[in-house]
Amino acid sequence: MRGVLIDAPVAAPAGPTGGAGAASPSGSGVPAPAPSPGFDPSLPWRRARSVALRPEPFGALVYHFGNRKLSFLKSKALVTVVETLAEHPSADAALVACGVPAAQHAAYRRALADLARSQMIEPRETP
Repeated sequence: MRGVLIDAPVAAPAGPTGGAGAASPSGSGVPAPAPSPGFDPSLPWRRARSVALRPEPFGALVYHFGNRKLSFLKSKALVTVVETLAEHPSADAALVACGVPAAQHAAYRRALADLARSQMIEPRETP
């Protein structure tokens, strides 16, 4: 069994950040790392059809029945984003609709890119 740890921050720290995975504040002059080239947050996404999500106190377990990968979502906000991706025109729109602070969007995009890479979420066709 192979696991992927997804750990998006729940709240932005009050001061300057220096830790790994922290989103750079707007106007800080430090560019945020780009998400995976296969993941475009401006496109519509959904949880993959062969993926089950099981809520847990820490967030959720995500299991892909096709490739048998197991992931841990360590943020309830990230769980909400993944569960509602299909209801929004893009991943970025899902972040806004779920109330993810703009300062944390880069971290959530990285988490979603990891989920896309492990086939837990997939692009969807627009009607």
